[in-house]
Amino acid sequence: MTQPSIRDFHAHLYYDPAEVELARKLAADVQERFPVAVGHFHLRPVGPHPRGSVQLTVPTGLFGDVAQFRAVNRGPLTVFAHANTGDDLADHAAHVIWFGPSEPLDLSIFA
Repeated sequence: MTQPSIRDFHAHLYYDPAEVELARKLAADVQERFPVAVGHFHLRPVGPHPRGSVQLTVPTGLFGDVAQFRAVNRGPLTVFAHANTGDDLADHAAHVIWFGPSEPLDLSIFA
């Protein structure tokens, strides 16, 4: 079986509208320590994500370090992380890691 190539990882911080400032601070904390790209802070569900979220794009070589940092520095927020291989369905359904409680995704957008 051929292993997919991982281009990078996405780590999505999930939050409710009242928590967006906390999410901004937590994203900035990661960005101060690691060269990650921080996306747009969505206040509503976007794509497969069930709540407001922001995407952090993490280079593959730094994912372990970022994951270790985020595992204990996420506050009350859930973090959904996944590999970015180009297979969106597999990336969001099988190549995943949750920090905090998992949440249901709307995978129908990948059908």
